[in-house]
Amino acid sequence: MQTLVVKPDEAAILRAAELIRAGELVAFPTETVYGLGANALDAQAVPRIYQAKGRPGDNPLIVHVAAPEAVAPLAFVDERALALMAAFWPGPLTLLLPKKPIIPSVTNAGLPSVAVRMPDHPVALALLAACGVPVAAPSANRSGRPSPTTAAHVLADLQGRVPMILDGGACAVGLESTVLDMTAEVPTIVRPGGVTQEMLRRYLPDVRVADSVMRPLRPGEKAVSPGMMYRHYAPSGQLTLVKGTPGAVAQACKAQYEQAVAQGKRACILAFAENSHRYAGLTVRQIGSLAAPDTIAHELFAALRAMDDAGMEIILCEAVATEGIGLAVMNRMCRAAGFRVLEV
Repeated sequence: MQTLVVKPDEAAILRAAELIRAGELVAFPTETVYGLGANALDAQAVPRIYQAKGRPGDNPLIVHVAAPEAVAPLAFVDERALALMAAFWPGPLTLLLPKKPIIPSVTNAGLPSVAVRMPDHPVALALLAACGVPVAAPSANRSGRPSPTTAAHVLADLQGRVPMILDGGACAVGLESTVLDMTAEVPTIVRPGGVTQEMLRRYLPDVRVADSVMRPLRPGEKAVSPGMMYRHYAPSGQLTLVKGTPGAVAQACKAQYEQAVAQGKRACILAFAENSHRYAGLTVRQIGSLAAPDTIAHELFAALRAMDDAGMEIILCEAVATEGIGLAVMNRMCRAAGFRVLEV
């Protein structure tokens, strides 16, 4: 299969919509990461997503809609959900809601809930409107790899596996959406993202964060949301998070780096702008600024992919506090590292 990378003009979007309605796949940009879309209601089309990604079938998909009113045929919506849609849609908030029978079990991994969101990107919204159907779309990467934030990332993973990629430039947020379980007794964040617990508390004072956010799934524990697998978002090299005071972290990173180099391995340190001066003479890549945590979220996946491009075998990464969007960053970092964390 030839993979076409096209600028998302009107003709390209209409062609992409035709492909989706015909049961094919299309990769497209959102404000979070690039998605790999299929008709969410087509039980024959959705499995192609899993095949293209090499994704486990028990990992549910997020269903994307063009407007809040498009959710009612798919799921049961209460007043709390409507209030959240009004406040945060379009945007990086996914709601887990009780599903209606129209959703094929292959789309939501046979769960009683379905994940829905309205993306905040003009290309995604134009595509959804042109399709006239809800679109199931996980991140457009091979399963387990860092999520794609550019069309080039998608092409690197899925060339020959998808007929079309709509190239809408770099994604603004850079991390997947927050997933909020509205079917739980207490509304629960099961995947943190750009909409933080602090933001949600204005509408849901009792909202909590699932303990699974910062730990691997236990044996037999079912993933109710994408992004909950043990090792996810991972580069090819061995990634270790280093957590502690800045001075201690820098000392530990340098020691690990020098040990790796002495063993003949290619090594790199992922550091925040405020700390990069501590690694003079070493191979370092900045991953945003602690003073602007959004920049860390924006840079993370691109940095992990750059490690693969550079053939890095050992990667040391500074940890960030789990406050605000820092929780989402650490969630992704921990899973990318397979929960290999060095506390110093």
